[in-house]
Amino acid sequence: MSVVKSPLPEGDLKTVSEALQGALVDLVDLGLVAKQVHWNVVGPRFRSVHLQLDEVVDSARTHSDTVAERASALGVSPDGRAATVASGSGIAAVAPGWVKDTDAVGALVAALGSVITRMRERVTTTAEADPVSQDIFITITADLEKHRWMFQAENS
Repeated sequence: MSVVKSPLPEGDLKTVSEALQGALVDLVDLGLVAKQVHWNVVGPRFRSVHLQLDEVVDSARTHSDTVAERASALGVSPDGRAATVASGSGIAAVAPGWVKDTDAVGALVAALGSVITRMRERVTTTAEADPVSQDIFITITADLEKHRWMFQAENS
């Protein structure tokens, strides 16, 4: 059932809806991974890493809402359920338990790198199909690259 009729042609809508759904899954998982590490980080840089992780969580949640609302505006029902996120995310799982601050930074650099790579692919695939969605992906990518840069500087 489609409540909202998309202004996009069917082929473009398919391309864009897949990109939006994939981005939603990655962003929801990024927020969860960052929060998991946030709760478990230990070490001499605990406070700065702990606070920096919350910045990633906030960004991931804001961007996931933007992506989901864009999908809804195009007549595509966004799916952020746990099972969907678990089966579709491109982020590697983090180990359970306490995480040393340097390992926490490494985990976030890797997670952000995975999401950025997939986001850049979405920038390319939506260029002709829907420049509006492409613009959203460009904005998200820039923000995530900033977070990744800051985490990389932590371990330099």
